[in-house]
Amino acid sequence: MGIGTLIVFIAMVLVAAIAAGVLINTAGFLQSQAEATGEESSAQVSDRVQVISTIGTADTSGDYLEKVNLTVSKAPGSDDLALNDTIIELTGPDDFATVTPDDDAVELHTIVGSDNDILENTSDRMAIEIGETSLLDNIDGSDTDVAPAEGERLTIKITTASGATTTEEIRAPETLDDGETVSL
Repeated sequence: MGIGTLIVFIAMVLVAAIAAGVLINTAGFLQSQAEATGEESSAQVSDRVQVISTIGTADTSGDYLEKVNLTVSKAPGSDDLALNDTIIELTGPDDFATVTPDDDAVELHTIVGSDNDILENTSDRMAIEIGETSLLDNIDGSDTDVAPAEGERLTIKITTASGATTTEEIRAPETLDDGETVSL
């Protein structure tokens, strides 16, 4: 009776050890997965641009805005932001378009900071110039017209590589003069 009990006892200890190992491995896996999800969620919330100012330029007839220039910085708490990896969605009164800095329609200009299209410090400033090409012309084989006429709105949504989104809504003034530059 002693040897049988000893064998059963050893078997129970082995089963308990294996079960504990499985539980520890599962807990470690779940912990690392939760940390990764938390980091991704934080990046989607915090790694975004902040719009400092918006300026528009009227066309030569003074009927609509043909260019929009956004001065941006990285939002507080953001990691370094590569603006050349952003996606810009434009929603006008009658149409919408999606552009990237790789398109001819968008130009990036460094105002303050290093000239590498990356916002590294909260004091860095870059200008995103969205030109007539993206507001009026043919994008991806379809005719678009998102340029706001006098008194109309344009919504600009900037999405960073991490998925964080900043939305800026602008309204063209009620009256525009030929080639006038206006603060929006």
